[in-house]
Amino acid sequence: MLNSNQKISVMNNFLNITAKLDQPGLLESLVEKLASRPYDIGYSNETVPQDWQAVETSSTETYVSGTLSFSGLMNNDDATVNMPFITSMLFTCIKGKENYYRLLWSISLS
Repeated sequence: MLNSNQKISVMNNFLNITAKLDQPGLLESLVEKLASRPYDIGYSNETVPQDWQAVETSSTETYVSGTLSFSGLMNNDDATVNMPFITSMLFTCIKGKENYYRLLWSISLS
């Protein structure tokens, strides 16, 4: 039970999280190949209701590895924790009536 002379310490710190990828060039190349897929099934040319747009989709799953860095965990803002990671990622590109695919989203599957 607290009396009027006691104080409750509340931590009010910011947590900084950064990710450094092991092979960012390889990942970029993979997504660029996905986005420049040379074949088209033709769904983007289908007739759809007004104000709708038919789209082609193209997705790929790949593993991404790197290091997560957490800083600001303690009262000492200089404290940093580095944690290696490997995760499966899903990348999805879409193409409407334009002639190119664009990255719509990516998500970690773990």
